[in-house]
Order: sequence, then structure tokens, then C-alpha cells
Amino acid sequence: MRRDRGEPDQRRSAGVLTAPGRAGPAPVLFDAVLLDRDGTLVEDVPYNGDPDKVRPMPGARAALDRLRAAGLKLAVVTNQSGLARGLFTERQLDRVHRRIEELLGPFDSWQVCPHDDGDGCACRKPAPGLVHAAADALGTVPARCVLIGDIGRDVTAALAAGAAGLLVPTPVTRAEEIAAAGWVADDLPAAVAELLRRQAALRPAPAAPATGGGRRTVLVARSDSAGDVLLTGPGIRAVAAGAERVVLLCGPRGRAAADLLPGVDEVIEHRLPWIDPVPGPVEPARLTALITRLAAVAADEAVIFTSFHQSPLPLALLLRMAGVARIAAISDDYPGSLLDVRHRVPVGVPEAERALSLAAAAGYALPAGDGPYLRLRPAPPPPPAVGDPGYVVLHPGSAAQARGCPPEVAERIARRLTAAGHRVVVTGGPAERDLTARVAGGHAVDLGGGTGLAELSAVVAAAGAVVVGNTGPAHLAAAHGVPVVSLFAPTVPFGQWGPWRVPTVRLGDATAACRDTRAAHCPIPGHPCLRGVEPDSVLDALRLLGVPARGPATVVGAVSRVAPPVVAGGGGRTR
Repeated sequence: MRRDRGEPDQRRSAGVLTAPGRAGPAPVLFDAVLLDRDGTLVEDVPYNGDPDKVRPMPGARAALDRLRAAGLKLAVVTNQSGLARGLFTERQLDRVHRRIEELLGPFDSWQVCPHDDGDGCACRKPAPGLVHAAADALGTVPARCVLIGDIGRDVTAALAAGAAGLLVPTPVTRAEEIAAAGWVADDLPAAVAELLRRQAALRPAPAAPATGGGRRTVLVARSDSAGDVLLTGPGIRAVAAGAERVVLLCGPRGRAAADLLPGVDEVIEHRLPWIDPVPGPVEPARLTALITRLAAVAADEAVIFTSFHQSPLPLALLLRMAGVARIAAISDDYPGSLLDVRHRVPVGVPEAERALSLAAAAGYALPAGDGPYLRLRPAPPPPPAVGDPGYVVLHPGSAAQARGCPPEVAERIARRLTAAGHRVVVTGGPAERDLTARVAGGHAVDLGGGTGLAELSAVVAAAGAVVVGNTGPAHLAAAHGVPVVSLFAPTVPFGQWGPWRVPTVRLGDATAACRDTRAAHCPIPGHPCLRGVEPDSVLDALRLLGVPARGPATVVGAVSRVAPPVVAGGGGRTR
């Protein structure tokens, strides 16, 4: 289930193919838009075989023409179980589709699933087969596609393929489907407008002239956790493609991740008290020393990467005092003379894309052949204890307790996966040894406390899938193209912090009361957002992602049954 692209390369301007023999244009987010049919393009008439009943959704033609004018390829991906049920014929379906094209213009591909839910096919949404087929027909890969649909099945299929899912709800869309979607628009014209805005945000602005005889040193900053630093990687690579030297300022919690990023020539580690979640006092002597160290970099400019809730302005002040002549950052607050490039990004944009848009505002773009993915320096071989590749990594913990999996839930997941024939490797930090030992029991490999971030990256790189909350290993998996079963606590938005451009299935209650609290410790007794995750739903997710068991099924305790077919994000219709 790895993305079709080359191995990560540690060179700053390494060209990486996005599909065999095809260099993807940079920094374009998407090559193609895939669209659900009923309820998205046309009014939903159940099991319609009559072209006279085709009614376009409001504004659909103009919205599609905007996509065509922008050079995006279009495909329709639609479940049509009426064929399997004998409610209309293929000829009638073809007449309906010809009528849709008469009203809405031509599509580059039509991908139809003719099966019913009980047929067990790989193409019926929420399975990702139609997305893979459409991407292949359009000459691209799912990671460069966005699927626009109106129910949870559409979003689930998109994410399981590694594409972006954009939900346009209708009155029949369930509230929990809206809550679980990472990207929601009011209607199709609004969806298209935002998609094109996000595309345009990655076009680089004219760069400032380099100083020092054409040589440019750029200081980039991301002082946050390991996961945050990993998500900033695409933006840093874009800067590195246009600079001679890149120096990264990070905090101690992100240092190990900084050492894994391509494009970074030097790392400065310093804890910033306005960023760190457990800040110490502001000490003038330490800040004076930091200014001296930053001045010694002799940077021609600086790009300050932050999350949506952080201010770049304190660091911008120190950089001015260090003599940096040009500074770019995202800031809603008035920056006065602290910033030369004041960029703004709407709330909800994924963190990796947010970083790329700031780099573009500062005049930097990914090099030709690179794409807007997470990448790491090559990983070493995993430790012998994990065995052959293809195992499932289960990472139950998190530095933020609210985002970790409840221990008893993780323990049941490990037992169930082992019973189903999966080889399970349990990972965690030095402070999580008791947790990983409990979860691994006597049936899984326990690596708790035995890997640094680089070694954990190697373990993840050889996995068939990773089962993890919203924490660093999810982003390691995305960087290696390894599918993710995301046990995502909704304390922060999934659209901003979910696994980036990698096949993913999201589990957990997206409507839980902790939603959008940004709490580091679970504010609701019992951790309800993840406590209800059933081990069989994790098995279903692995099947949806196409991750096979690598060993014989065993009986662990009383668990030995086969899980039912996955019906994630079922929506209110059968189509």
C-alpha cells in the first residue's frame, strides 16, 4: 500500500517522482478532482435509470467549468447498486450519464461500482477501489486527487486511498459524518472556490533579491513537538530548494525530528518560553545568548513556521535584534515593523499545507519533481526483533495524554489483531515501558523505550500499517507512505492534524465533548472519544486499507471470529 513515488532523499533539491515515470508539477496540491454523482453533481433520485429525471445541483456547471479552466482533470466515482439489483440496465445508466454530460460538460473518466453491499467487492465506496481506478485513468495518483461527496462513504473512500476528502453535506448527511470529515464546504461552488484558493496559495511570490553575492542563508524556525516539526518538512524543503544554506531553530522536543528532515544543514536547539507547553520563566540572559547565536548565523532572511494558535512575533523581535533583514511569518496580529512578509491562512488548513503556503508567500517553491508530501532522510534497517516487514505497529501512548489510546482499549486491539493473524509490534517512549508491556502482553513484540525517533522511523518504515493516535508516529508513517489507522481524539481538528496524504481510516467518536478543546489531558472522565473503539473496527480498517495478516490466525482468550465487512461512514443511502 505504499505510494508510487521514489525513496526519500536527504539532498535538499532531490527530485522525487509522484508516479512511475511521471514527474509531478510542484507545488500544485491536486491534479484531479473526483466527484460523487448523486447528491453532489445531480439531485439524488434513488436508483435512477431515467435521463429525464436528471437535475443538476445548484451552481454545479459553473463550478465544474472553473475546475476545467484551472487545468484540473475531472472524474465521476459513483456507487450504482441498482445494476446489481436489476433496477436499471447498463444501457439506461449510460443514457443517464450522457444526459449529465449534456448538462454539466464532459468528464475525463467515469468510474462506476455496479455491486451491492453484500457482494464484497473492492470498488464500492467506502472501499477505495474507485478512487484508485480514477487516479490511474487520469494518469495521476490518489495523493494528488480530492474527492468531493455528500456522505461519509465518500470521505472514507478518499482517505483510505490516500486522497483528500471534501464533504458537501445535504439534508440526509448524518451529523457524525460532518463531524468526522476533515474538510467541509456548504455547497459545490463553495468547495470549488476553496479548493482553487488553496491551490493558488502555493504559487510562490517573487523572491527577494539574495544578498552576499547571490548566496543566501535562510533561518527557518519551528519550535514545537516532533510531530509538528515533521509536518513542517515540506515547507522547509521548499525553502531549501531556493537557498544555499538552511539553519533550523527548534526546541528540545522537536530536535530528534529536525535531524530527520531533508534540506536542513544545521540545527540550533533552544527552548522558546512562548511556545513550549511547559514553559519556564523568561530569562533575559538566555534570550541574550540566543540573539548572539542567531546573529552568528548571518542569515539573509528568516521564515518562522508556527501552528495556527501560536504567535511568531516574539521570535521575530529577537531576529530583528540579531540583524536579520527580511522575516516572513503567518500572523493575524498586527506585526508593526517585525515582519516583511505577513501571511494569513484561514483556520482549518492542514499544517503541512500551511507551512508550504508560508514558504510560497516568502518566494519559495518545491523543486520540479518533488511534491507536497512528508519526507525523511533514509531510515536504517529496523531492529531484528520485529522480524520481516509487513507487521502492524501499535503505538498506544502520546506526550499529550488526551491523544493517547486508553490502555485497556490498546490491549484488546493487540490481542484481537494477533488472533486474526497479524504480527503486532508495540512501540512507545522510555516513560511508557509499563504501558507497552501491558499492551504487548505475551503475544506482541514490545519495543517500549527501546527506540529513539530515528529507530522508530525505521520500525515504522517496514510496517504494513500503523495504529496510532494523533501523535508523532502517525506523521512518521505518512512520511514513509505507510497506511494509518488513526485513533484520533477530536481535541484538535482532524483536517489540520490528521495523517497527511497517506491511506488512512479514522476511528473514534468525532462528536465527543472534548471536541476542539485542544486539551492535553482528557477533560472528560473515561476518555469517551476513544474508549468505544472496538478491536474489530481496527481489523475492518486494516482490510479497507488492504493490509493483509502475515501469519496464521490464533485464538487469544475467547476471540476467534472473523470481523464483518467494513461499513465505515455508511451514510443514509445505499445507492
